[in-house]
Amino acid sequence: MINACRDFLDVAESQSRRWQKTLQYEREQRHHLEETIEQLAKQHNSLERAWKENPTSYTGVERPQEGDASDENDDAEFFDAMEDSRAFITVTTGSIQHKRSGSNQSMMSGRMSNDWTHNENDTSGTNHIQLRRTRRSRIPDKPNYSLNLWSIMKNCIGKDLSKIPMPVNFNEPLSMLQRLTEDLEYSELLDRAARCDSSLEQMCLVAAFSVSSYSTTVHRTAKPFNPLLGETHELDRLEEYGYRSISEQVSHHPPAAAHHVTSQRGWTLWQHITIDSKFRGKYISVMPLGNIHLHFHSSGNHYVWSKVTSTVHNIIVGKLWIDQSGDIDVVNNTTKDTCRLKFSPYSYFSRDVPRKVTGVVEDREGTANYILSGTWDDKMESAKIVDSSQGGSEGKQKTVYQTLQPKLLWKKYPLPDNAENMHYFSSLALTLNEQEDGIAPTDSRLRPDQRLMEAGVWDEANIQKQRLEECQRLERKKREAQANQALEEGQDIEGYQPLWFEKRAEHSGESTYIYRGGYWEAKDRQDWNICPNIF
Repeated sequence: MINACRDFLDVAESQSRRWQKTLQYEREQRHHLEETIEQLAKQHNSLERAWKENPTSYTGVERPQEGDASDENDDAEFFDAMEDSRAFITVTTGSIQHKRSGSNQSMMSGRMSNDWTHNENDTSGTNHIQLRRTRRSRIPDKPNYSLNLWSIMKNCIGKDLSKIPMPVNFNEPLSMLQRLTEDLEYSELLDRAARCDSSLEQMCLVAAFSVSSYSTTVHRTAKPFNPLLGETHELDRLEEYGYRSISEQVSHHPPAAAHHVTSQRGWTLWQHITIDSKFRGKYISVMPLGNIHLHFHSSGNHYVWSKVTSTVHNIIVGKLWIDQSGDIDVVNNTTKDTCRLKFSPYSYFSRDVPRKVTGVVEDREGTANYILSGTWDDKMESAKIVDSSQGGSEGKQKTVYQTLQPKLLWKKYPLPDNAENMHYFSSLALTLNEQEDGIAPTDSRLRPDQRLMEAGVWDEANIQKQRLEECQRLERKKREAQANQALEEGQDIEGYQPLWFEKRAEHSGESTYIYRGGYWEAKDRQDWNICPNIF
Protein backbone atom coordinates (compact mmCIF):
# COMPACT_ATOMS: atom_id res chain seq x y z
CA MET A 1 0.00 0.00 0.00
CA ILE A 2 2.81 2.43 0.95
CA ASN A 3 4.75 1.61 -2.23
CA ALA A 4 1.60 2.10 -4.33
CA CYS A 5 1.00 5.49 -2.70
CA ARG A 6 4.59 6.51 -3.41
CA ASP A 7 4.23 5.47 -7.05
CA PHE A 8 0.97 7.41 -7.35
CA LEU A 9 2.59 10.50 -5.79
CA ASP A 10 5.50 10.29 -8.27
CA VAL A 11 3.12 10.01 -11.21
CA ALA A 12 0.97 12.89 -9.89
CA GLU A 13 3.99 15.15 -9.44
CA SER A 14 5.20 14.26 -12.93
CA GLN A 15 1.80 15.09 -14.43
CA SER A 16 1.65 18.31 -12.41
CA ARG A 17 5.02 19.40 -13.79
CA ARG A 18 3.78 18.64 -17.34
CA TRP A 19 0.64 20.73 -16.84
CA GLN A 20 2.66 23.58 -15.36
CA LYS A 21 4.98 23.56 -18.37
CA THR A 22 1.97 23.52 -20.72
CA LEU A 23 0.34 26.39 -18.82
CA GLN A 24 3.55 28.41 -18.90
CA TYR A 25 3.85 27.81 -22.64
CA GLU A 26 0.28 28.99 -23.23
CA ARG A 27 0.91 32.10 -21.16
CA GLU A 28 4.04 32.89 -23.17
CA GLN A 29 2.14 32.34 -26.42
CA ARG A 30 -0.66 34.65 -25.30
CA HIS A 31 1.85 37.30 -24.23
CA HIS A 32 3.60 36.97 -27.59
CA LEU A 33 0.29 37.36 -29.46
CA GLU A 34 -0.61 40.45 -27.42
CA GLU A 35 2.76 42.03 -28.19
CA THR A 36 2.35 41.15 -31.88
CA ILE A 37 -1.13 42.71 -32.09
CA GLU A 38 0.05 45.84 -30.30
CA GLN A 39 3.08 46.11 -32.59
CA LEU A 40 0.90 45.66 -35.69
CA ALA A 41 -1.44 48.37 -34.44
CA LYS A 42 1.49 50.76 -33.98
CA GLN A 43 2.86 49.91 -37.44
CA HIS A 44 -0.61 50.46 -38.91
CA ASN A 45 -0.82 53.87 -37.25
CA SER A 46 2.67 54.80 -38.52
CA LEU A 47 1.67 53.89 -42.07
CA GLU A 48 -1.48 55.98 -41.73
CA ARG A 49 0.53 59.00 -40.56
CA ALA A 50 3.07 58.55 -43.36
CA TRP A 51 0.31 58.32 -45.96
CA LYS A 52 -1.46 61.40 -44.54
CA GLU A 53 1.76 63.42 -44.84
CA ASN A 54 2.33 62.47 -48.49
CA PRO A 55 -0.60 60.53 -49.97
CA THR A 56 0.26 61.12 -53.64
CA SER A 57 3.61 59.31 -53.35
CA TYR A 58 1.73 56.14 -52.35
CA THR A 59 -1.26 56.15 -54.66
CA GLY A 60 -0.91 58.99 -57.15
CA VAL A 61 -4.39 60.11 -56.05
CA GLU A 62 -5.10 63.21 -54.02
CA ARG A 63 -6.72 62.29 -50.69
CA PRO A 64 -10.08 63.91 -49.90
CA GLN A 65 -10.20 66.14 -46.85
CA GLU A 66 -11.71 64.26 -43.92
CA GLY A 67 -10.35 65.81 -40.75
CA ASP A 68 -9.04 63.21 -38.35
CA ALA A 69 -10.99 60.25 -39.75
CA SER A 70 -9.17 57.14 -40.93
CA ASP A 71 -9.96 53.72 -42.37
CA GLU A 72 -8.33 50.33 -42.44
CA ASN A 73 -9.27 49.72 -46.12
CA ASP A 74 -10.89 46.40 -45.14
CA ASP A 75 -14.50 47.37 -45.78
CA ALA A 76 -15.16 43.99 -47.37
CA GLU A 77 -15.03 42.42 -43.92
CA PHE A 78 -18.44 43.70 -42.98
CA PHE A 79 -19.80 45.69 -45.92
CA ASP A 80 -20.14 42.93 -48.54
CA ALA A 81 -23.88 43.54 -48.90
CA MET A 82 -23.15 47.05 -50.16
CA GLU A 83 -21.98 45.62 -53.49
CA ASP A 84 -25.55 44.66 -54.36
CA SER A 85 -26.85 48.22 -54.13
CA ARG A 86 -27.88 49.30 -57.59
CA ALA A 87 -25.96 52.04 -59.37
CA PHE A 88 -27.56 55.05 -60.97
CA ILE A 89 -26.74 58.47 -62.44
CA THR A 90 -28.75 61.64 -61.91
CA VAL A 91 -28.77 64.69 -64.14
CA THR A 92 -30.39 67.90 -62.93
CA THR A 93 -32.63 69.48 -65.57
CA GLY A 94 -30.82 72.36 -67.25
CA SER A 95 -27.46 71.17 -65.93
CA ILE A 96 -24.63 69.77 -68.05
CA GLN A 97 -22.22 68.79 -65.28
CA HIS A 98 -22.46 65.37 -63.62
CA LYS A 99 -21.21 65.16 -60.06
CA ARG A 100 -20.05 61.78 -58.82
CA SER A 101 -21.76 60.15 -55.84
CA GLY A 102 -19.80 56.98 -55.07
CA SER A 103 -20.75 54.19 -57.41
CA ASN A 104 -23.80 56.36 -57.95
CA GLN A 105 -24.04 59.95 -59.11
CA SER A 106 -25.59 62.75 -57.10
CA MET A 107 -27.88 65.65 -57.83
CA MET A 108 -26.24 67.74 -55.11
CA SER A 109 -25.23 70.31 -57.75
CA GLY A 110 -27.54 73.19 -58.41
CA ARG A 111 -29.00 75.86 -56.16
CA MET A 112 -31.48 74.72 -53.50
CA SER A 113 -34.95 76.15 -53.58
CA ASN A 114 -37.86 76.04 -51.17
CA ASP A 115 -39.63 72.71 -50.98
CA TRP A 116 -43.17 71.54 -50.24
CA THR A 117 -41.59 69.85 -47.23
CA HIS A 118 -39.47 72.67 -45.87
CA ASN A 119 -41.21 75.20 -43.67
CA GLU A 120 -38.68 76.73 -41.32
CA ASN A 121 -40.94 79.41 -39.92
CA ASP A 122 -43.27 77.06 -38.05
CA THR A 123 -40.80 74.37 -36.97
CA SER A 124 -37.11 74.82 -36.31
CA GLY A 125 -36.69 78.58 -36.43
CA THR A 126 -36.89 81.15 -33.65
CA ASN A 127 -39.56 79.29 -31.67
CA HIS A 128 -37.34 76.23 -31.49
CA ILE A 129 -34.47 78.18 -29.92
CA GLN A 130 -36.68 80.11 -27.51
CA LEU A 131 -38.38 76.97 -26.17
CA ARG A 132 -35.08 75.24 -25.53
CA ARG A 133 -33.76 78.16 -23.46
CA THR A 134 -36.06 77.14 -20.63
CA ARG A 135 -34.07 73.92 -20.15
CA ARG A 136 -30.43 73.52 -19.25
CA SER A 137 -27.92 74.32 -21.97
CA ARG A 138 -24.75 72.95 -20.39
CA ILE A 139 -23.38 70.24 -18.10
CA PRO A 140 -20.06 70.09 -16.19
CA ASP A 141 -17.02 69.85 -18.45
CA LYS A 142 -15.69 66.36 -19.04
CA PRO A 143 -12.57 65.75 -16.88
CA ASN A 144 -9.34 64.76 -18.60
CA TYR A 145 -8.58 61.36 -17.03
CA SER A 146 -5.93 59.12 -18.56
CA LEU A 147 -6.59 55.40 -19.01
CA ASN A 148 -4.54 52.45 -20.27
CA LEU A 149 -6.96 51.38 -22.97
CA TRP A 150 -4.96 48.41 -24.23
CA SER A 151 -4.65 46.83 -20.78
CA ILE A 152 -8.45 46.54 -20.68
CA MET A 153 -9.36 45.91 -24.31
CA LYS A 154 -6.84 43.09 -24.95
CA ASN A 155 -9.05 40.77 -22.87
CA CYS A 156 -12.19 41.72 -24.79
CA ILE A 157 -11.35 40.56 -28.32
CA GLY A 158 -14.23 38.60 -29.83
CA LYS A 159 -16.50 39.06 -26.82
CA ASP A 160 -19.92 40.66 -26.47
CA LEU A 161 -19.29 44.12 -24.99
CA SER A 162 -22.54 44.03 -23.02
CA LYS A 163 -21.06 41.23 -20.87
CA ILE A 164 -17.74 42.94 -20.10
CA PRO A 165 -17.42 45.21 -17.02
CA MET A 166 -16.09 48.56 -18.17
CA PRO A 167 -15.08 51.65 -16.18
CA VAL A 168 -17.08 54.81 -16.80
CA ASN A 169 -14.05 56.23 -18.63
CA PHE A 170 -15.44 54.55 -21.75
CA ASN A 171 -18.94 55.94 -21.22
CA GLU A 172 -20.85 59.12 -21.79
CA PRO A 173 -23.31 60.21 -19.04
CA LEU A 174 -26.40 58.94 -20.89
CA SER A 175 -28.00 55.51 -21.02
CA MET A 176 -28.93 53.57 -24.15
CA LEU A 177 -32.57 54.44 -23.42
CA GLN A 178 -31.69 58.12 -23.61
CA ARG A 179 -29.75 57.53 -26.82
CA LEU A 180 -32.87 55.95 -28.31
CA THR A 181 -34.83 59.03 -27.27
CA GLU A 182 -32.33 61.19 -29.18
CA ASP A 183 -33.94 59.84 -32.37
CA LEU A 184 -36.58 62.52 -31.70
CA GLU A 185 -34.11 65.40 -32.15
CA TYR A 186 -35.77 66.24 -35.48
CA SER A 187 -39.37 65.29 -34.66
CA GLU A 188 -40.59 68.26 -36.69
CA LEU A 189 -39.80 66.19 -39.81
CA LEU A 190 -42.60 63.84 -38.75
CA ASP A 191 -44.88 66.79 -37.97
CA ARG A 192 -44.38 68.00 -41.54
CA ALA A 193 -44.81 64.49 -42.92
CA ALA A 194 -48.15 64.15 -41.11
CA ARG A 195 -49.43 67.17 -43.09
CA CYS A 196 -48.42 65.72 -46.50
CA ASP A 197 -51.18 64.74 -48.92
CA SER A 198 -48.82 62.71 -51.12
CA SER A 199 -47.51 59.41 -49.72
CA LEU A 200 -44.36 59.72 -51.86
CA GLU A 201 -43.58 63.18 -50.47
CA GLN A 202 -44.27 61.79 -47.02
CA MET A 203 -41.82 58.95 -47.72
CA CYS A 204 -39.08 61.49 -48.50
CA LEU A 205 -39.53 63.11 -45.08
CA VAL A 206 -39.69 59.79 -43.25
CA ALA A 207 -36.46 58.70 -44.97
CA ALA A 208 -34.81 62.00 -44.00
CA PHE A 209 -35.94 61.42 -40.40
CA SER A 210 -34.36 57.95 -40.41
CA VAL A 211 -31.05 59.53 -41.49
CA SER A 212 -31.25 62.44 -39.04
CA SER A 213 -30.99 60.14 -36.02
CA TYR A 214 -27.32 59.53 -36.86
CA SER A 215 -26.33 63.20 -37.02
CA THR A 216 -25.65 63.36 -33.27
CA THR A 217 -23.19 60.43 -33.43
CA VAL A 218 -20.46 61.92 -35.63
CA HIS A 219 -18.29 62.92 -32.63
CA ARG A 220 -19.88 60.57 -30.07
CA THR A 221 -17.39 57.68 -29.80
CA ALA A 222 -18.09 57.01 -26.11
CA LYS A 223 -20.36 54.15 -25.03
CA PRO A 224 -23.75 54.88 -23.41
CA PHE A 225 -24.52 53.13 -20.11
CA ASN A 226 -26.13 49.71 -20.42
CA PRO A 227 -29.56 50.16 -18.78
CA LEU A 228 -30.43 47.94 -15.84
CA LEU A 229 -33.30 45.52 -16.33
CA GLY A 230 -36.51 47.48 -15.68
CA GLU A 231 -34.81 50.86 -16.08
CA THR A 232 -36.99 53.47 -17.81
CA HIS A 233 -36.69 56.92 -19.35
CA GLU A 234 -39.46 59.37 -20.08
CA LEU A 235 -39.38 62.54 -22.15
CA ASP A 236 -42.44 64.76 -21.89
CA ARG A 237 -42.38 67.47 -24.55
CA LEU A 238 -46.12 67.97 -25.00
CA GLU A 239 -45.94 71.73 -24.48
CA GLU A 240 -42.91 72.31 -26.72
CA TYR A 241 -43.21 69.73 -29.49
CA GLY A 242 -46.46 67.89 -28.89
CA TYR A 243 -45.07 64.44 -28.04
CA ARG A 244 -44.47 62.13 -25.09
CA SER A 245 -41.82 59.39 -25.07
CA ILE A 246 -41.39 56.40 -22.75
CA SER A 247 -38.74 53.67 -23.02
CA GLU A 248 -37.92 50.63 -20.88
CA GLN A 249 -35.15 48.02 -20.74
CA VAL A 250 -37.11 44.82 -21.31
CA SER A 251 -34.20 42.35 -21.43
CA HIS A 252 -30.65 42.35 -20.10
CA HIS A 253 -29.03 39.40 -21.96
CA PRO A 254 -29.33 40.10 -24.79
CA PRO A 255 -29.77 43.81 -24.02
CA ALA A 256 -33.07 44.99 -25.50
CA ALA A 257 -35.09 48.18 -25.12
CA ALA A 258 -38.64 49.11 -26.08
CA HIS A 259 -39.62 52.68 -26.97
CA HIS A 260 -43.01 54.32 -27.59
CA VAL A 261 -43.80 57.90 -28.67
CA THR A 262 -47.21 59.48 -29.16
CA SER A 263 -47.56 62.89 -30.78
CA GLN A 264 -50.52 65.25 -30.76
CA ARG A 265 -49.39 66.35 -34.22
CA GLY A 266 -50.61 63.24 -36.00
CA TRP A 267 -48.15 60.35 -35.56
CA THR A 268 -47.07 57.49 -33.30
CA LEU A 269 -43.64 55.86 -33.30
CA TRP A 270 -42.49 52.67 -31.56
CA GLN A 271 -39.44 50.44 -31.70
CA HIS A 272 -37.95 47.35 -30.07
CA ILE A 273 -34.16 47.31 -30.46
CA THR A 274 -31.68 44.62 -29.43
CA ILE A 275 -28.01 45.61 -29.47
CA ASP A 276 -25.33 43.21 -30.68
CA SER A 277 -21.78 44.54 -30.32
CA LYS A 278 -18.40 42.94 -30.99
CA PHE A 279 -14.81 44.06 -30.44
CA ARG A 280 -12.64 42.98 -33.38
CA GLY A 281 -9.24 44.34 -32.32
CA LYS A 282 -9.07 47.40 -34.59
CA TYR A 283 -12.72 48.40 -34.39
CA ILE A 284 -15.98 47.88 -32.53
CA SER A 285 -19.12 47.05 -34.50
CA VAL A 286 -22.54 47.84 -33.04
CA MET A 287 -25.44 46.15 -34.84
CA PRO A 288 -28.93 47.29 -33.75
CA LEU A 289 -31.44 44.51 -34.45
CA GLY A 290 -35.16 45.18 -34.70
CA ASN A 291 -37.61 47.43 -36.51
CA ILE A 292 -38.84 50.98 -36.07
CA HIS A 293 -42.55 51.54 -36.73
CA LEU A 294 -44.25 54.83 -37.58
CA HIS A 295 -48.00 55.33 -37.99
CA PHE A 296 -49.67 58.50 -39.27
CA HIS A 297 -53.11 59.00 -37.75
CA SER A 298 -54.94 60.76 -40.60
CA SER A 299 -53.73 58.74 -43.60
CA GLY A 300 -53.20 55.43 -41.80
CA ASN A 301 -49.81 55.04 -43.49
CA HIS A 302 -47.59 52.61 -41.56
CA TYR A 303 -43.83 52.81 -42.15
CA VAL A 304 -41.21 50.26 -41.06
CA TRP A 305 -37.41 50.45 -41.20
CA SER A 306 -34.32 49.29 -39.30
CA LYS A 307 -30.96 50.79 -38.32
CA VAL A 308 -27.53 50.44 -39.95
CA THR A 309 -24.26 49.21 -38.42
CA SER A 310 -22.19 51.70 -36.41
CA THR A 311 -18.42 51.13 -36.35
CA VAL A 312 -15.92 52.81 -34.02
CA HIS A 313 -12.41 52.71 -35.51
CA ASN A 314 -8.88 53.05 -34.06
CA ILE A 315 -9.70 51.33 -30.78
CA ILE A 316 -6.08 50.51 -29.92
CA VAL A 317 -4.01 53.25 -31.55
CA GLY A 318 -5.01 56.57 -33.09
CA LYS A 319 -7.92 58.93 -32.69
CA LEU A 320 -11.33 57.29 -32.33
CA TRP A 321 -13.80 57.99 -35.11
CA ILE A 322 -17.21 56.58 -35.98
CA ASP A 323 -18.78 55.53 -39.27
CA GLN A 324 -22.27 54.40 -40.28
CA SER A 325 -22.66 51.90 -43.09
CA GLY A 326 -25.20 49.57 -44.63
CA ASP A 327 -28.67 49.88 -46.17
CA ILE A 328 -31.97 51.06 -44.72
CA ASP A 329 -35.15 49.88 -46.44
CA VAL A 330 -38.02 52.19 -45.52
CA VAL A 331 -41.31 50.51 -46.46
CA ASN A 332 -44.82 51.96 -46.37
CA ASN A 333 -46.85 48.85 -45.53
CA THR A 334 -50.08 50.67 -46.44
CA THR A 335 -49.23 51.90 -49.96
CA LYS A 336 -46.21 49.62 -50.63
CA ASP A 337 -44.01 52.63 -51.48
CA THR A 338 -40.32 51.96 -50.71
CA CYS A 339 -37.07 53.81 -50.26
CA ARG A 340 -33.66 52.14 -50.06
CA LEU A 341 -31.04 54.34 -48.42
CA LYS A 342 -27.37 53.46 -48.88
CA PHE A 343 -24.90 54.61 -46.18
CA SER A 344 -21.52 54.46 -47.92
CA PRO A 345 -18.58 53.39 -45.70
CA TYR A 346 -15.70 55.85 -45.55
CA SER A 347 -12.63 55.02 -47.66
CA TYR A 348 -9.30 56.78 -48.13
CA PHE A 349 -9.36 56.20 -51.85
CA SER A 350 -12.83 57.49 -52.63
CA ARG A 351 -13.38 60.92 -54.16
CA ASP A 352 -16.86 61.03 -52.67
CA VAL A 353 -18.03 63.34 -49.96
CA PRO A 354 -17.56 61.50 -46.62
CA ARG A 355 -20.58 60.05 -44.77
CA LYS A 356 -22.59 60.02 -47.99
CA VAL A 357 -26.18 58.76 -48.11
CA THR A 358 -28.15 58.19 -51.32
CA GLY A 359 -31.56 56.69 -52.00
CA VAL A 360 -34.40 56.20 -54.46
CA VAL A 361 -38.11 56.54 -53.60
CA GLU A 362 -40.27 54.12 -55.59
CA ASP A 363 -44.04 53.57 -55.73
CA ARG A 364 -45.72 50.19 -55.48
CA GLU A 365 -45.14 49.52 -59.22
CA GLY A 366 -41.39 50.03 -58.76
CA THR A 367 -41.33 53.36 -60.60
CA ALA A 368 -38.68 55.75 -59.24
CA ASN A 369 -40.17 59.13 -58.26
CA TYR A 370 -37.53 60.88 -56.11
CA ILE A 371 -33.77 60.77 -55.63
CA LEU A 372 -32.47 61.46 -52.10
CA SER A 373 -28.89 62.47 -51.38
CA GLY A 374 -26.83 64.06 -48.64
CA THR A 375 -24.76 63.08 -45.63
CA TRP A 376 -25.85 61.57 -42.35
CA ASP A 377 -24.01 64.24 -40.33
CA ASP A 378 -25.30 67.36 -42.12
CA LYS A 379 -28.33 67.39 -44.44
CA MET A 380 -30.57 65.49 -46.87
CA GLU A 381 -32.09 66.72 -50.12
CA SER A 382 -34.67 65.36 -52.53
CA ALA A 383 -35.04 65.80 -56.29
CA LYS A 384 -38.14 64.84 -58.28
CA ILE A 385 -37.45 62.52 -61.21
CA VAL A 386 -38.85 63.73 -64.55
CA ASP A 387 -37.28 61.15 -66.89
CA SER A 388 -35.10 58.05 -66.85
CA SER A 389 -33.04 56.08 -69.39
CA GLN A 390 -30.27 53.50 -69.58
CA GLY A 391 -26.69 54.71 -69.92
CA GLY A 392 -23.08 53.69 -69.37
CA SER A 393 -20.71 51.42 -71.26
CA GLU A 394 -21.64 47.94 -72.47
CA GLY A 395 -21.75 45.49 -69.59
CA LYS A 396 -21.96 48.32 -67.07
CA GLN A 397 -25.43 49.69 -67.69
CA LYS A 398 -26.70 52.31 -65.24
CA THR A 399 -30.06 54.00 -64.94
CA VAL A 400 -29.82 57.72 -65.78
CA TYR A 401 -32.39 59.84 -63.93
CA GLN A 402 -33.20 63.37 -65.04
CA THR A 403 -34.40 65.40 -62.06
CA LEU A 404 -35.62 68.82 -61.08
CA GLN A 405 -33.50 71.03 -58.82
CA PRO A 406 -32.80 69.39 -55.42
CA LYS A 407 -34.74 70.72 -52.46
CA LEU A 408 -33.75 70.65 -48.81
CA LEU A 409 -35.48 68.11 -46.57
CA TRP A 410 -33.41 68.30 -43.40
CA LYS A 411 -30.46 70.28 -42.04
CA LYS A 412 -28.56 69.52 -38.84
CA TYR A 413 -28.72 72.01 -35.96
CA PRO A 414 -25.37 73.48 -34.88
CA LEU A 415 -23.92 72.03 -31.69
CA PRO A 416 -24.13 74.13 -28.50
CA ASP A 417 -21.20 76.28 -27.43
CA ASN A 418 -18.47 74.33 -25.62
CA ALA A 419 -19.90 71.04 -26.94
CA GLU A 420 -16.40 69.57 -27.32
CA ASN A 421 -16.06 69.66 -23.51
CA MET A 422 -19.57 68.31 -22.91
CA HIS A 423 -19.24 64.96 -24.71
CA TYR A 424 -20.37 66.63 -27.97
CA PHE A 425 -23.97 66.54 -26.76
CA SER A 426 -26.65 68.19 -28.87
CA SER A 427 -29.15 70.64 -27.35
CA LEU A 428 -31.63 67.81 -26.79
CA ALA A 429 -29.01 65.45 -25.34
CA LEU A 430 -28.03 68.08 -22.75
CA THR A 431 -31.57 67.98 -21.36
CA LEU A 432 -32.10 64.21 -21.30
CA ASN A 433 -30.41 63.69 -17.92
CA GLU A 434 -31.73 66.91 -16.37
CA GLN A 435 -33.38 66.35 -12.98
CA GLU A 436 -37.19 66.42 -13.10
CA ASP A 437 -39.90 66.03 -10.47
CA GLY A 438 -42.50 63.28 -10.50
CA ILE A 439 -40.63 60.79 -12.71
CA ALA A 440 -40.65 57.04 -12.03
CA PRO A 441 -38.07 55.79 -9.47
CA THR A 442 -36.64 53.60 -12.28
CA ASP A 443 -35.83 56.58 -14.54
CA SER A 444 -32.27 56.84 -15.92
CA ARG A 445 -31.98 60.34 -14.43
CA LEU A 446 -31.89 58.75 -10.96
CA ARG A 447 -29.12 56.26 -11.75
CA PRO A 448 -26.28 57.17 -9.31
CA ASP A 449 -23.23 56.09 -11.35
CA GLN A 450 -24.42 58.01 -14.39
CA ARG A 451 -25.21 61.08 -12.28
CA LEU A 452 -21.77 61.00 -10.63
CA MET A 453 -20.06 60.64 -13.99
CA GLU A 454 -21.92 63.67 -15.36
CA ALA A 455 -20.72 65.63 -12.30
CA GLY A 456 -17.12 64.60 -13.07
CA VAL A 457 -16.69 62.38 -10.00
CA TRP A 458 -15.52 59.30 -11.90
CA ASP A 459 -13.91 57.28 -9.08
CA GLU A 460 -17.13 57.30 -7.09
CA ALA A 461 -19.08 56.63 -10.30
CA ASN A 462 -17.02 53.47 -10.91
CA ILE A 463 -17.76 52.25 -7.36
CA GLN A 464 -21.49 52.79 -7.86
CA LYS A 465 -21.38 51.14 -11.30
CA GLN A 466 -19.80 47.99 -9.85
CA ARG A 467 -22.37 47.96 -7.04
CA LEU A 468 -25.30 48.21 -9.44
CA GLU A 469 -23.92 45.54 -11.75
CA GLU A 470 -23.33 43.16 -8.84
CA CYS A 471 -26.88 43.76 -7.56
CA GLN A 472 -28.20 42.99 -11.02
CA ARG A 473 -26.21 39.73 -11.20
CA LEU A 474 -27.57 38.64 -7.81
CA GLU A 475 -31.11 39.48 -8.89
CA ARG A 476 -30.70 37.44 -12.07
CA LYS A 477 -29.41 34.43 -10.09
CA LYS A 478 -32.42 34.75 -7.79
CA ARG A 479 -34.82 34.67 -10.77
CA GLU A 480 -33.00 31.68 -12.23
CA ALA A 481 -33.24 29.81 -8.91
CA GLN A 482 -36.97 30.55 -8.70
CA ALA A 483 -37.43 29.36 -12.29
CA ASN A 484 -35.56 26.10 -11.57
CA GLN A 485 -37.64 25.52 -8.47
CA ALA A 486 -40.87 26.10 -10.40
CA LEU A 487 -39.66 23.70 -13.09
CA GLU A 488 -38.96 21.00 -10.51
CA GLU A 489 -42.42 21.48 -9.05
CA GLY A 490 -44.01 21.24 -12.49
CA GLN A 491 -45.28 24.81 -12.46
CA ASP A 492 -45.44 27.16 -15.44
CA ILE A 493 -42.50 29.55 -15.77
CA GLU A 494 -43.59 33.05 -16.74
CA GLY A 495 -40.17 34.71 -16.71
CA TYR A 496 -39.43 38.41 -16.36
CA GLN A 497 -42.27 40.72 -17.38
CA PRO A 498 -41.65 44.43 -18.15
CA LEU A 499 -43.90 46.96 -16.41
CA TRP A 500 -44.98 49.14 -19.32
CA PHE A 501 -44.47 46.94 -22.41
CA GLU A 502 -45.72 43.50 -23.42
CA LYS A 503 -44.56 41.04 -26.06
CA ARG A 504 -46.81 40.61 -29.09
CA ALA A 505 -46.51 38.92 -32.47
CA GLU A 506 -46.16 41.11 -35.57
CA HIS A 507 -47.82 40.34 -38.93
CA SER A 508 -44.46 38.94 -40.08
CA GLY A 509 -44.60 36.39 -37.28
CA GLU A 510 -41.75 37.96 -35.28
CA SER A 511 -42.38 39.03 -31.70
CA THR A 512 -41.88 42.60 -30.51
CA TYR A 513 -42.58 44.64 -27.39
CA ILE A 514 -45.55 47.02 -27.58
CA TYR A 515 -46.51 49.71 -25.08
CA ARG A 516 -49.31 48.36 -22.89
CA GLY A 517 -50.22 51.77 -21.44
CA GLY A 518 -50.53 53.05 -17.91
CA TYR A 519 -47.27 54.95 -17.44
CA TRP A 520 -48.57 58.49 -17.85
CA GLU A 521 -51.67 57.68 -15.79
CA ALA A 522 -49.40 56.40 -12.99
CA LYS A 523 -47.38 59.59 -13.22
CA ASP A 524 -50.51 61.73 -12.95
CA ARG A 525 -51.47 59.81 -9.79
CA GLN A 526 -47.84 59.66 -8.59
CA ASP A 527 -48.45 55.97 -7.93
CA TRP A 528 -45.18 54.09 -8.46
CA ASN A 529 -45.86 51.15 -6.10
CA ILE A 530 -45.27 48.56 -8.81
CA CYS A 531 -41.80 49.92 -9.66
CA PRO A 532 -38.84 47.87 -8.36
CA ASN A 533 -35.96 49.44 -6.45
CA ILE A 534 -33.22 48.92 -9.03
CA PHE A 535 -30.87 51.73 -8.00
